[in-house]
Amino acid sequence: MYKRQDLIPEETCVFTLTHEGYIKRTTLDTYQAQNRGGRGVQGMTQKDEDFTEEMYVGSTHDYMLFLTNQGRVYRLKGYQVPEGSRTAKGSHIVNLLQLQEGEKVTLMLQQKADVDEDNTYATMITKQGLIKRTPLSHFRNIRKAGLIAIALNEGDSLVWSHLTKGDDEIIVATHDGAAIHFTEDDARACLLYSSPSPRDRTRSRM
Repeated sequence: MYKRQDLIPEETCVFTLTHEGYIKRTTLDTYQAQNRGGRGVQGMTQKDEDFTEEMYVGSTHDYMLFLTNQGRVYRLKGYQVPEGSRTAKGSHIVNLLQLQEGEKVTLMLQQKADVDEDNTYATMITKQGLIKRTPLSHFRNIRKAGLIAIALNEGDSLVWSHLTKGDDEIIVATHDGAAIHFTEDDARACLLYSSPSPRDRTRSRM
């Protein structure tokens, strides 16, 4: 039996997400390499107060993960992101995901089609300094309504997330200029629906 993606041509595209939530994919050949001194080209039409938050080069068969201010995670295949011209504003993310009331996408991650899900982690850090790592394999069956990736305390929010390999080095800095450097495995791997424990607080080790 063929999967839908088997019928979708694999293309290398540029995926962009703006601060206001506009997303699009554009074929990579739209952005031609320029010689030294080139003036560049406009990559997206945006409102005056909007700006690009995330940009990835990937395949139409890759997954794009979306994390929200409420700690939920959603997932789309690359080909499910609407294609747009180089200067197009794109589609608003609320038209693609079943977001809850007051929910806003704050982070976008690229999951390569051939990634080792059992040995790759979604590492998340919150505003209050909590860190959580969840094996990417726990995100295999994300429903359209999304899943809770991290349970947030009142007043907390998810500020950073990245896919890590289990032994990556992480540096976390504060707005006051303090920083901590640690190996990823210093933070225990958590189940999908569990909250980070008090000992998984990055700022406690500063």
